[in-house]
Amino acid sequence: MLKGIAASDGVVCGHVFRYSEPDLSITKRSITNLDHELNRFHQALEAAVSEVEMIKTRATKNLGADSAQVFSAHIAMLQDPEFIKSVEDEIARQRCNAEAALATVVTDYGASLAKLTDNPYMQERITDLHDISKRVTAHLLGIKLPDLALLDRPVIVVTHDLIPSDTVSVDAKYILGFVTDLGGRTSHSSILARSLNIPAVVGTQTATADLATDEMVIINGTTGSVISEPTAAEIATAKQAMADRQANRVRLAKLRHHQTVTKDGIGVTLAANMGTANDIPSVLDNGAEAVGLMRTEFLYMDAERVPTEDEQFAIYRQVVSALAPRPVVIRTLDIGGDKPLPYLHQAPEANPFMGERAIRQSLAHQPLFRSQLRALIRASAYGHLRIMFPMIATLDEFRQAKAIYDDERSKLTTAQVPMGKIDVGMMVEVPAAAMLADRFAQEVDFMSIGTNDLIGYAMADDRTNQDVAYLYQPYHPAVLRLVDRIVRAGHAAGIPVAMCGEMAGDPIAVPILLGIGLDEFSMGAGSILKTRQLMGTLNVHELQSLADTVLNSTSTSQEVITMVQAAVPGILDVR
Repeated sequence: MLKGIAASDGVVCGHVFRYSEPDLSITKRSITNLDHELNRFHQALEAAVSEVEMIKTRATKNLGADSAQVFSAHIAMLQDPEFIKSVEDEIARQRCNAEAALATVVTDYGASLAKLTDNPYMQERITDLHDISKRVTAHLLGIKLPDLALLDRPVIVVTHDLIPSDTVSVDAKYILGFVTDLGGRTSHSSILARSLNIPAVVGTQTATADLATDEMVIINGTTGSVISEPTAAEIATAKQAMADRQANRVRLAKLRHHQTVTKDGIGVTLAANMGTANDIPSVLDNGAEAVGLMRTEFLYMDAERVPTEDEQFAIYRQVVSALAPRPVVIRTLDIGGDKPLPYLHQAPEANPFMGERAIRQSLAHQPLFRSQLRALIRASAYGHLRIMFPMIATLDEFRQAKAIYDDERSKLTTAQVPMGKIDVGMMVEVPAAAMLADRFAQEVDFMSIGTNDLIGYAMADDRTNQDVAYLYQPYHPAVLRLVDRIVRAGHAAGIPVAMCGEMAGDPIAVPILLGIGLDEFSMGAGSILKTRQLMGTLNVHELQSLADTVLNSTSTSQEVITMVQAAVPGILDVR
């Protein structure tokens, strides 16, 4: 049995798909049959083109035609006559194997492109060149590249770690669950698993070394355990748990069109977090009453260049109109940290999570920021839009960002561009902003607590560092006091306070947050219905006493969990 961090609840049994980079190292060798070698090269090219076409088809289905254009570029390069002839000539001139000739040509091409430092488009082609070279080399070596976009059967994905770009073209129906070496509850793989409502165990440290492709495993995302080579009895138990989970989903589906009301009649807004327009069906199917966070960085990360204003407008309009009259919070670009954009050519930073990211980058690159704001303002004509600035630390930052927004809105008003009412707010995820929440509340239309970063900064916890994962403690009294301070400040100023971090959908945290008086809970869509069911059993007036006890205690996180369990018996069953 492997132990890791319980990242997404549930039990699942299935075969492993080991997602890791294979060894593609090559050795140059002499050949005697030129025709045979040229034929090998052409067969590898054809196989690579066929593979990329399949990936493009899936990416188009899952992400839309614009986001799939990168694969069109890869196909064009694989079929480029000049590139093909260069490799053929190298094979003939050196009388060497095709993979060695390909490596030489790619190195030469890359060196030529690297000299064009003033041409961003050509710089982007270097990455494309290495991608196609890796795919063709794999076919020449007879090695199958693992690719989540090529999944055609349900599997449990076992990988070192997942980054957002790994999953942009994945068909979620083929993923039963995740197991990773690295990560914590706020890592990308964990958030993705919860949004897909599939079990996940992260931070096992050795899963990729210990588990082999096609091996049968059972993962328990509630306890954080992975069983390899399970017995027949263990498989039977896991399959029963899967059947029970599916039956519970059917029961929860009946709550899809219900309003969220606590046992004592207090209305609460349950909202969804989303990453792309492809999440719209999930948001609707899970009965979200709003979108508390739409992350716009995926629109940029899925492209080879900065999306134009019109391209962004089309996406924002699609989301806002499809979800109307529900309010939709769209966060401005939050790039940096673990989400760099290669085509922006950002300088490496020693500590990127505290560097030029989120609103800091937007203010430093105003043309990029203004283009996004114009697209958002235009989209407001089609529904209920709220714009949110991320990682605000100082009043000056918010005022500068708001002034740029006001300037662009004024220009569009003068141009008689249709627009609707827009609320402008901020994420509270920096402790300095939490401490000054009462001041910010006088200038914003709403506040949303981003607990993933707030906890990390408050606890000095690098959430990408497995060695300090234990410091991600959402129930720590210090974190809860910051949350309480923000909620009280918002209510004193008459503005709503939401939470869009992973803590909002955590069954242990929900009773405390209800007692504190949080107005809106935004979470992965897959967590909404079970949270609605839970809230229907809770009495807010009773939970206010629990919240007061926790906030005024000197307890540890584990002691807080024990308090919640005593106040709400059976709370862990919700997980």
